Amino acid sequence: MKFNKNIGMILLAVFLIIDGLLGFGLNLGPGIFVLYLVALAAGVFILIGK
Repeated sequence: MKFNKNIGMILLAVFLIIDGLLGFGLNLGPGIFVLYLVALAAGVFILIGK
């Protein structure tokens, strides 16, 4: 797996894993903002094809 070609999918995977952990009671507090940034970056990278 090449990191440069799949960065959008890697970020999406990280987002989904963290989001799933939130469903089990993981509390990020104000760090939830970082989760939203990861989701935004994943969407952008997937759209531009990286």
